[in-house]
Amino acid sequence: MKVPGFLSRIIVGLVFIFSGTVKAIDPLGSAYKFHDYFQAFHLAYLDGLSLPLAIILCTAEFIGGFSVLTGIKSKAGIWIVLLLMLIFTPLTLVLAIANPVSDCGCFGDAVHLTNWQTFWKNVVLLTAAIILFAGRGQMRKLKGSVAGWIALLIAVVVFVLFSFYNLKYLPVIDFLPYKTGVNIESKMVIPEGATPDTYNTTFIYEKDGVRKEFTLSNYPANDTSWKFIDQKSVLVKKGYQPPIHDFSITTENGEDITGKVLETKGYTLLMTVKKLGEADSRDLAEGFELGRHCIEIGMGFYVLTASGIDEQRKFNNGLPFCSTDETTLKTMVRSNPGFMLLNQGTIIGKWSSANCPDKQWFDSLLDK
Repeated sequence: MKVPGFLSRIIVGLVFIFSGTVKAIDPLGSAYKFHDYFQAFHLAYLDGLSLPLAIILCTAEFIGGFSVLTGIKSKAGIWIVLLLMLIFTPLTLVLAIANPVSDCGCFGDAVHLTNWQTFWKNVVLLTAAIILFAGRGQMRKLKGSVAGWIALLIAVVVFVLFSFYNLKYLPVIDFLPYKTGVNIESKMVIPEGATPDTYNTTFIYEKDGVRKEFTLSNYPANDTSWKFIDQKSVLVKKGYQPPIHDFSITTENGEDITGKVLETKGYTLLMTVKKLGEADSRDLAEGFELGRHCIEIGMGFYVLTASGIDEQRKFNNGLPFCSTDETTLKTMVRSNPGFMLLNQGTIIGKWSSANCPDKQWFDSLLDK
């Protein structure tokens, strides 16, 4: 049991520490994933628990892995790991079969796995957790029970504070496509020769009151006795998808100004507001004030939101409001509101409402 136990300890410890850490770097992203699950399983009434559950989960994962790897209160760590795996292994099997959400989010946006890959990964981890549980009495214990609990408590406090720091000031590591330094337009290009999506297309025809399905190879193209009824296309294999594929900006009048914004020479500040009604009114007011100042000094400024036109018109403050897909806004900046500074389509900076530079900073930027 020594070799399997040692390997299980290393695998479980490292995987759980990594999984918890990448979720803590982007706690809002984990909350969005909980939201997706609640929507998929018709549990929308639990949506308010998305963020608390995201922080609890990443903390439990990190502490479980930390405890198992270091030997500090290892029995408690093994119990945490085993309980998590007993919950998530059957859950990921259901997800793999039903596929209500394409990416489980077990490693945040740092590593993407399919639902089947996630399930088999969990089978391996559950096996390792059972080996650790069976041999928990033989594991090397660190002396000092009280000191162990204090060390574990300190780790919990530091980890939770780290999560809230990333929540308030944006992730310390950006795993998303809209990183600082990225040119948005270049990430929207599909390279020549890229594999397109593969679809299985069937045609439904009717003859003498009987309907029959045909494929592209055998449908009755020249037989007028068959009457065309419908066509169905099912995605068989996903083709190449550029890192940024859903970025668009549409004005109140329905004009697509995406190209104009990305090609504008000089600086453009985008204020992203997922939903106007969900954002803090003080943060909105400060952002609008900054926007007016940017326009006054000759800098481009747009408010991008997924709120409807009627909701946008309630503000009626003279600023240019535009519509952008909600998922895109969530991906652009993990804050509501958030701010993204562009220079001819290249991302120069990203900020949450808590650490966005003041007016003087933008004045000095133009002076330079």
